[in-house]
Amino acid sequence: MKFPFRLLLCFVVAFSAGCATQPPTPSAATSVSAPKAAPAPLLLISIDGYRADYIERNQSPVLASLAKDGVKAESMQPSFPSLTFPNHYTIVTGLRPDHHGMVNNTMRDPQLGEFTLSNREAGADGRWWAQGTPLWETAGRSGLKTATMFWPGTEAPIHDYRPDHWRPYDAAVTPDQRVDQVLEWLDLPADQRPSFLTLYFDDVDHAGHEHGPDSPQVNAALGKVDAALARLVDGLKQRQLFDHINLILVSDHGMASAPAKNSVMIEKLIPLDHVQTVSKGVLAGFNPKPGYDFAKIEAKLEKPQKHMQCWDKTRVPARFIYGNNPRVPQLLCLANVGWHITTKADQAKKLKDGKLSLGEHGYDNSDPSMQALFVAHGPAFREGAQLPSFPNVDVYPLMTHLLQLAPAKNDGDFDAVKEALKPGM
Repeated sequence: MKFPFRLLLCFVVAFSAGCATQPPTPSAATSVSAPKAAPAPLLLISIDGYRADYIERNQSPVLASLAKDGVKAESMQPSFPSLTFPNHYTIVTGLRPDHHGMVNNTMRDPQLGEFTLSNREAGADGRWWAQGTPLWETAGRSGLKTATMFWPGTEAPIHDYRPDHWRPYDAAVTPDQRVDQVLEWLDLPADQRPSFLTLYFDDVDHAGHEHGPDSPQVNAALGKVDAALARLVDGLKQRQLFDHINLILVSDHGMASAPAKNSVMIEKLIPLDHVQTVSKGVLAGFNPKPGYDFAKIEAKLEKPQKHMQCWDKTRVPARFIYGNNPRVPQLLCLANVGWHITTKADQAKKLKDGKLSLGEHGYDNSDPSMQALFVAHGPAFREGAQLPSFPNVDVYPLMTHLLQLAPAKNDGDFDAVKEALKPGM
């Protein structure tokens, strides 16, 4: 996007007291090429677990206003599996999970061992993330300053590179505090101020898991996050930046109701001591264990099941674009929407700890309940525009276009989202 010089000057004047004169006008006898205008800053916001239809609940007036004055997609399709880490990394790399290597929230790697959401050491190991190139790396290596307020991958030195400003994830940091940190970064001196920033909210996802997507607690979380967006908008307006910054608001996936009784007890179907269990939940994964007939186990599970489908990784339906990465387990079982795959022991422990999940995601990424949010607002975007649903890999080429960056190799299609932009942008 070509950021108009007049608007750029307004941005600089608003934040830098050192600009006192206009640039000199070249004389008729001197030919001077105008410098390339800097891109408008871009803030990428994720509201984890914000299902596409949540915006219709009238709990998100600020978000709805941004959509009305900007661009809103009918929905945005997550990549498979519709889980948090795989899709957040897809959004900032433009790669499908099978291509960027974050194939699940829980994984095993032949060299690196085990990865889980709770394993902070693994999450901070850049080797787990190295199959993709995140946007903050591309932007930073191109000379732009970057800042990330919580985003999967930002705690790791990916390819020995980190954002200029970042904070380790801390669930205790409130939505308002997260907004204030972003605004503080935008208050930095011009030579330190980021051009690409991220902001992450997780309240809606937590409420959906703990209470189910149709609960009053989810509606309360929607309102809480929207209040933080109001704080952000007010802060941008106070800095005279609201009309000069591009905002892209997304979610990673939706949420489906999953009552505890809707459980497939996997040990009733296969002897778990005969396999290596990589993951359970909505998408369960199993690898062979030496000394046991894994082909027999596969043959049994790949037969029609009541509440799930199972495949050898080489036979996963092509539309999922999944199964070639070495981190994908040999046998996959995908629960039907509203169900999950567990064991009696795991279920009993979660019941005892009060951690039974009444809402789930990770299901077939074409299911309506898994569809995600896309809203965009700012000087580059059309006003009052509606887009048809598109896959989330397409957000990446849109962002590189806005930041005037050469994209890394990706699976996205800029043509699918270019209608979000004003003519000439």
